Amino acid sequence: MAYNHKQVMVDRPSRLTSGHRMCAGCGAPAVARTILRAVKSEDHVVVSNATGCMEVSTFLYPYTAWTDSFIHTAFENAAATLSGVEAAYKSMKLTGKLPEEKDTKFIAFGGDGGTYDIGLQSLSGAMERGHDMVYVCYDNGAYMNTGIQRSSATPKFADTTTTPAGKVIPGKMQPRKDLTKIMVGHHLPYVAQTLALNNFKDLYEKSEKAIYTKGACFLNVLAPCPRGWGYATEDLMEINKLAVETCYWPLYEVIDGVYKISYKPTNKLPIEEFLRPQKRFKHMFKPGNEWMIQEFQDEVDTRWQELLDLEEITNKA
Repeated sequence: MAYNHKQVMVDRPSRLTSGHRMCAGCGAPAVARTILRAVKSEDHVVVSNATGCMEVSTFLYPYTAWTDSFIHTAFENAAATLSGVEAAYKSMKLTGKLPEEKDTKFIAFGGDGGTYDIGLQSLSGAMERGHDMVYVCYDNGAYMNTGIQRSSATPKFADTTTTPAGKVIPGKMQPRKDLTKIMVGHHLPYVAQTLALNNFKDLYEKSEKAIYTKGACFLNVLAPCPRGWGYATEDLMEINKLAVETCYWPLYEVIDGVYKISYKPTNKLPIEEFLRPQKRFKHMFKPGNEWMIQEFQDEVDTRWQELLDLEEITNKA
């Protein structure tokens, strides 16, 4: 019988329950729920969650939306905390202090602020040491939980509370950090870039690969934020679609250093289709600011071509 991921998803329990306090139109809950659906029903999960939107909205003591073991850690050490737990688990298994029949998976969740910036050191350390764990970055492109301040994941020209678009400086002036490629540079067995909605199959299958690949794995998942991005809550699916169709957020995976692009748009849309529905970019569409859109387009095109080249080169090797 052929593998039916849809049926498997339905049959497996939801490990992030309803009743959390995430905003309507937020991509993060779908990220966590879909990734946890990729865990086999018989396996146990230890979740390490950095401070951020997801933590404060899903674990308000004594209430929790998580059905597995959950550890709230500080902004900077979600990966370090989980790597310690994984090491302790491994030791207890070897010394016979834990039963052999039940397997435990270790998954860390952090936003881009706690991953690209504050938690980068502990993330890099955990990945370099090769702990058997998955780190998931739900990337909403700013420090949304603390007031929509810019992060290194914030795209160029975006209007945030710390990079307000004005007459002199038109928003954030630095391009977005490419964390996925930084993680590839750690020579991990599995790294992938995917998104919260619009393609559940892609997110689910990449999550399953990451969880059941031995060693340290990394998932970078686009998780749009209606408050920080300024789109209508009902447009979450459309925003995700436009991110992919414009190649702003390419879907790809890297298995033992070999790149594989998961989706190549038949008709690549211009980047303004992705920018226009978001209030954080509205200043880019004022007369005289066409150069901003062109510069943004050039950056997207350059990064997309680099990815195409990497796929070709690594598959020839």
